[in-house]
This record gives sequence, structure tokens and C-alpha cells, in this order.
Amino acid sequence: MQATQRETAVSIPLTPTRSDLYWRRIFNKYDRDNDGRISYVELKNIIESREYDHDLPDNVVEKIMALADRDNSGYLEFAEFVEMMHNPALKAVFGHFVARYVHSIIPHRGPVDTTGRWSGFQPVSSSDGVRTRSKAVFTYTDGTYEEEYSCWPPAISMIIISLVEIVLFCYDEAQGKTAATGPIAKLFLYNPRKRHEAWRFLTYMLVHVNVVHLLVNLLVQLFLGVPLEMVHKWWRVVLVYLAGVAAGSLATSLADPKVYLAGASGGVYALITAHIATIIMNWAEMEFAIIQLLVFVLLAGVDVGTAVYDRYWKQTQQNIGYVAHLGGAVAGLLVGIGVLRNLEKRKWEKRLWWAAVILYFSLMIAGILANIFWESRFL
Repeated sequence: MQATQRETAVSIPLTPTRSDLYWRRIFNKYDRDNDGRISYVELKNIIESREYDHDLPDNVVEKIMALADRDNSGYLEFAEFVEMMHNPALKAVFGHFVARYVHSIIPHRGPVDTTGRWSGFQPVSSSDGVRTRSKAVFTYTDGTYEEEYSCWPPAISMIIISLVEIVLFCYDEAQGKTAATGPIAKLFLYNPRKRHEAWRFLTYMLVHVNVVHLLVNLLVQLFLGVPLEMVHKWWRVVLVYLAGVAAGSLATSLADPKVYLAGASGGVYALITAHIATIIMNWAEMEFAIIQLLVFVLLAGVDVGTAVYDRYWKQTQQNIGYVAHLGGAVAGLLVGIGVLRNLEKRKWEKRLWWAAVILYFSLMIAGILANIFWESRFL
């Protein structure tokens, strides 16, 4: 009769501040075909790739497989992978290089809260099927958002949009037309008298009044958009950006119906509040979330406060579309909650997601219908 022995073990990772979730992410990075196993070929390709800059000798793969593949299956299961990373015999030949590679592509972060959250016991079976044991599992989440930063695929969507804006601005300048009076500007800027030309509700983002106006928008959208794209991928960031642009023009068409619009400020403010959205949805997974949230709230609050003060107290006449800023900010927050990645979904976050999606589409539909009514009434 086979004896069954149960024991409780708490694994100690190679780097004390890393969790099982950390190793799972690293394992998934190596498992290129997503079959839940790391083959000899996959491991060899990773080690010989440019990512390691040829730091490891060719015979490292054989040594790793010989020591770590306990059941001689020719693959490293996740349990074997974690045991390999914890194995002192392998630390010198493999763990050091993995740690160095990971730290080279992930922004520096401070120590993670090592207390963790208790998740219970996870049963673990031995390879011979005789003994079973249970492992105490703690879930570490603080800082896992920062581990999602990646330079591949490259974050180029905001760069491409910025280049298009530069080219169109230079074309009008080459025609001797300034202050958004060139042929491109006349075709693309938002003109309240031409609401029926629906493309203007988006294309005004490509038109800028002067060099300062262009440079400010470029710097902010690159500074804010590229980090978002490194985590959430290009299409999500572009959706947020365009949603802010469209919401900015719709809001302006209703609140300031005689105002012309030029510039990407609606999209820029959408990126600002998109950062707030991702902080809210990834609060537990993000390091120093409260500090980041306060920075972005302060940035948006100062701009809104300045606009209100200038317009209603000082009664200053300025050619700044503050309503477009506000519309873009609201859209960035709602669409950001809706489309940006949420690393760990919780019940309240799901309810917030539905509320944001419903509210955004309700506001956009109302704005579109109001513009159709306005156009049909005054044409």
C-alpha cells in the first residue's frame, strides 16, 4: 500500500521580493507557443536571442535541462521552472542572467510588500505520485503593473500621429499661411458653420495655430501616450485619444457653438485622464498608486481652475477651447476605464466598467443628436 505524506512548505523565491505571480509572468514570456511547457528548443532560442546579448555559453541549455527536468520529459513544467529558479545549483548559471535581463527591460521599482494576501493552500503532487504536499500561497500584486511595461511591439502610434501633425503644419507654413489659415487648416479645422462636414470633429486635431501650440501638444502626448502604449498596446491608446478628440469637439459645439477648434488638446487631455483611469482600475497592482493619482488629478485640476478663473472672474478673452479640454478629459476617463487593461478584475471594477461604458455612449449619442438637430434647424 502506498503511503501518503502531507507537508506544508512555503517557497522562498530567488529574489525575496518576487512572488509566484512574478515567476508565472516570466514563465509565460519564455513559453513562446503557449502550451504551458518550455521545450528545449524554446529555452535554447531564448538564451541565444539578442535579448541576452550572448551572455550565456552554448552549453548552458544542456546543463539547465539536465538539472531541472526532473521527470525527463524534455520539457520544463511551471513547477519545475520555479524550482529551477530557486535551486542554488542553477542560480549561478541561469538565475543571475534572468534577473539581469528582467531588470534591463522593466523599470526600476522598490521592494514589494512581502506580507502579501493569504490565498490558502495549493496542492502539489510529486513526480512519482506517492507523496503529495501543500504549498502556502500568498498573492503579491503591488508593482505587477510596472512589470507589464514592454518595448515590443514598439510604441509608435503617438509618434506617427505626431509626425503627421508636424508634416501638415510644415506644409501650411511653407505656403506662407500662419494661424491656421493654410489650405490644410481650412480643410481640417473644426468650423461650427460646417458641422455637416463630419470629419472636422476629428481632423481638427491635426491642425495647429503656431509652433508653440504644436510643440506643447506634441510633448505632452508623447510623454503621456508612449508609457500607456507600452502597457496597453497601441489600439487601446488610439481609441482613448480619438475618443477625447471627438468628445472635445462635440462638447464645444454645444457649449460654445461659435468657437472654432484647432489642435490636439482634446486627445491630450484624454491621455491625462486615461492615466487616472488605469490607476483606478489597477490600484492594487500599481506601485505608489496614490502618488501617481494625486499628480494627475492636480495637473487636471490646475488647468480647469485656471480656465474657470480666467473666463468668469477675470473675464479674459482667450482663444483656448477649454470646453474641448473638459470634454476630452471626461472621455479619456470613461473610455480609459472601458478599454485599457485591467490586470486583476474585481467585482466593483466590473460594475464601474459598465457604468463608464454606458455613460460614455449616452453622452456621445446625446451630443451627436443635438448637433444633428442644431444643423437641421439653422441651415
